[in-house]
Amino acid sequence: MNSCIIVGAGLSGLIAAQTLQNAGITVTVLEREQKVGGRMRTDRVQNGVFDHGAQFFTVRSDRFEEITQTWLSAGVAQEWTRGFADATGEQNEDGHPRYKGTRGMTAVTEHLARNLDVRTGLEATELRETEQGWEVVAEGSTHTAHALVLTAPAPAALALIDSNGISLPSEARKALQSISYQPCIAVMALLDGPGEVPEPGGVQVGGDPLFWIADNYQKGISEVPAVTIHAGPEWSREQANSDDAKVSDLLLREAKDYLGTGVKATAVYRWEYSMPASPYEEQFIYVEGPPPLVFCGDAYAGPKVEGATLSGLAAAEKLLEAR
Repeated sequence: MNSCIIVGAGLSGLIAAQTLQNAGITVTVLEREQKVGGRMRTDRVQNGVFDHGAQFFTVRSDRFEEITQTWLSAGVAQEWTRGFADATGEQNEDGHPRYKGTRGMTAVTEHLARNLDVRTGLEATELRETEQGWEVVAEGSTHTAHALVLTAPAPAALALIDSNGISLPSEARKALQSISYQPCIAVMALLDGPGEVPEPGGVQVGGDPLFWIADNYQKGISEVPAVTIHAGPEWSREQANSDDAKVSDLLLREAKDYLGTGVKATAVYRWEYSMPASPYEEQFIYVEGPPPLVFCGDAYAGPKVEGATLSGLAAAEKLLEAR
């Protein structure tokens, strides 16, 4: 194996690509969105800046600690806090640093992508197995490589496999089918004055419909008051087909005590696969082939930013070992 196509430029895909490229493998990353990052998503509404996917990350393992130190040294991540207020307003510090991207969470993934061949705006729609490896068709362009890594959420990855008639071993199929996710609706609200989210700018409500609320101004990524509201999974599922105006109105009413001022503009983003509800027990699913195929992401042996990172790393190392 001397080449690999990775579908998805979120954390798992970018870490896998970086690891393979450092080992001398030619890597092409295909991303359907116009920017890298996946759920490490930072967007603008007018002059407000919002993290509206992953809000922060923690470190629980030595290996991820090493990776995090490289991000801190590069200036793309920094400590935000060691705890947040709960729904009663009580501060809950537990000694564990919560890290943020210095310019928003996307800062980390943009840093990872800087020396990689990442092609955005290209959705992979066709897969073909050949004697040499894989052919992947994305928006009319064909890309070839010896190995393939799919980092999309398991249902989407399995749908891509099945729609192209790619056979999978029964164990791999069963594992993919066992993975499920919780949805999350995010509302970005640009305020006309300072909000009332308690320091350091985040409240873990943990309920339905209101799950989390963050003040991106206090967080230090927005120059103007800009609040992110995350709905709980059940409410997000119930409102999946509601229009954006209704969703915004309902969540703003729920969050009114944290806003304390008028709202100038809103935007809604729907995370269909926000959080793994039933992750797979291993860090990746490997199909030996030939040609080799690997599934990885934050639903493999540990969710969140750390899980996604370590899954991509382990997937790349498996391909290198199999080489």
